[in-house]
Amino acid sequence: MYLITNRALNTEKKGLDVFAKTPNPAGPNELRLMRVTKRNKRWEAKAIIDKLTPTSVKALKKKYKLDLDISKPWHGSLKVACELFDQARRQKKSILFFIHGYNNDVEDIIETADEIEKLYEVIVVPFTWPANGGGAISGTASYLSDKGDARVSSGALNRTIGKIQQLHLMLTTARKNQLLERAMKKHPDNRQAAQSHFVRLVEKDCPVTLNLLCHSMGNYVFKSTLKTSDNATSGLVFDNICLVAADVNNASHAQWVGKLDARKRIYVVINENDSALRVARIKPGDEQLARLGHYTRKLNSPNVHYLDVTEARQVGTEHSYFKGDAIGNESLKYMFNEMFNGRAVEHHLKYWPDNNSYKLESTGIESINQDHA
Repeated sequence: MYLITNRALNTEKKGLDVFAKTPNPAGPNELRLMRVTKRNKRWEAKAIIDKLTPTSVKALKKKYKLDLDISKPWHGSLKVACELFDQARRQKKSILFFIHGYNNDVEDIIETADEIEKLYEVIVVPFTWPANGGGAISGTASYLSDKGDARVSSGALNRTIGKIQQLHLMLTTARKNQLLERAMKKHPDNRQAAQSHFVRLVEKDCPVTLNLLCHSMGNYVFKSTLKTSDNATSGLVFDNICLVAADVNNASHAQWVGKLDARKRIYVVINENDSALRVARIKPGDEQLARLGHYTRKLNSPNVHYLDVTEARQVGTEHSYFKGDAIGNESLKYMFNEMFNGRAVEHHLKYWPDNNSYKLESTGIESINQDHA
């Protein structure tokens, strides 16, 4: 698994202890790309080489038919992107970028990402920011500390999203050029036939969907990117944007959510009984306001589909109901599976016009219930 971070790295330490609890000393916008693997039940982390040699870039250009200038500096993110897109296409999987929430150490984040990969058969790439909190003992102080780290991490996340957009465009363009070349070879003397064949090849080709999961305070980091200069967040980058258990104010959320764009859908998922967001609401200042992830009124952003899972079986007071025991509910699991794989899901749910939400009720999704009867 690859992950992206703006945390400081303790290179003298081993395992996940390499990740510090503070931002990169070179500045909170500094990014490092890491590869994590599990050996003997322990996670190991290794930094990806930052700058690629011209020989490496030339090899990538040839293998993936990339339109790039070898003389310019290219970084390890290019090689990783090529590998991930190739893996996704071969395995017919989607790529899910994951922004975690408050009070998470790196092991929590990786274990969650690993569970998501297994549950939904996607390739997860976490973005981890300094959010280790301090547990129940530190309480409000640790929550506010993490919120401060969330704000200063917004520039790093914005850089990440911009890089994702750049590399995705490069790789999808290269793939289309390969298919066009194949069509031209099949019909070298008939441009119309070649174009028709190209369209069929594109339709049959398995497109790699890019989707985004923001959980809890990860939504606050994501929201804060819109305040950065030249923000990439409002660009067309992801197929589905999934804002789950969002620890941001419900009030005026349409002002920032309305700036987002997605190829398919923007989803806000709500659990009124979310215990973590209830705690967040009693914190000082803005945190006293209703949170977007547990409030079912004023759901008024026209570009969003609001999904209410409050009454769904096994959700209860859960905050991370896309994993763990809650996913024993097959309808809930199906809902997240569709979202994380770049598909629409609201047509399976009952629409409630009184508050502009789609509800996953206790009876679940009928077609799913029949499949598992």
